Amino acid sequence: MAAPALQLVEMCEENEEFTDTAIQLTDDNLSQLLLQNTRKVSEFKAALLEKDAKKNWDLFYKRNETRFFKDRHWTMREFQELLNHHVDGQTSQRTLFEIGCGVGNFIFPLIEEKLNFHVVACDLSPLYSSNCIHVFQCDITTEDVFDEVKPNSIDIGTLIFVLSAIHPDKFVSTLKRIFTLLKPGGLLLFRDYGLYDMAQLRFKAGHKIDENFYMRQDGTRVYYFSVDYLKQLLIEAGFEILVNCYVHRRTVNKKENIDIQSLLNGFPQDWKSSSISLYIEDTFMNFPR
Repeated sequence: MAAPALQLVEMCEENEEFTDTAIQLTDDNLSQLLLQNTRKVSEFKAALLEKDAKKNWDLFYKRNETRFFKDRHWTMREFQELLNHHVDGQTSQRTLFEIGCGVGNFIFPLIEEKLNFHVVACDLSPLYSSNCIHVFQCDITTEDVFDEVKPNSIDIGTLIFVLSAIHPDKFVSTLKRIFTLLKPGGLLLFRDYGLYDMAQLRFKAGHKIDENFYMRQDGTRVYYFSVDYLKQLLIEAGFEILVNCYVHRRTVNKKENIDIQSLLNGFPQDWKSSSISLYIEDTFMNFPR
């Protein structure tokens, strides 16, 4: 069963565009968003999802193991200059903290590049020796992280598709906690789901918890950010913004010859063969005061 999936990936072509502009919605898109409001997740169900957040993610990884997400080799391509600049002239080992690292799709490509980093990661089973990676479990929305990582000890923090899984009420407190962990002048690398990503538009009635916040079929949750809202959150948490933009990813299935533009104008019968993703990519600094 694995071979067809691999073949499909090879037949797809992906392009990314960095921009300050969100996706322009069609009338059909707007109708779909309005339809989501006709039946929202009940307050009781929303509270249960918050209570069972850890359990639902445990079940997700137990069910999917390492098969769901691909290793994020785009990390080196998009953050190379930034990382090089940050460690330029430094002979001592830098400390990188991967927050909410899952099964290691972000970390392992970095370790393979043999960068001069000591990696600290939470929520990951260690596959490398402890001299290059320290792994522990914690809920970043609580004070537990300070039991393992001391304030002002991290050179670079990464928050890759993590904040979107947290309840919006905890966004600022979580970011303030990360700010405290970073050294003065330390960097936070961020990527997450952007407003009006195709996955957001596909949600049916009964999945919306709150504005831009949704429940997936498996009980995990996801928030879709605008650059303006994220800017507001990060400034409130104390960060200085270096880069803040949308990443429009365009995927074309060459076998089916389906262009993403057709998807923006309404979903064709075989829309599953193609996708459009809208991410937000940011770099923030713990500004020394």
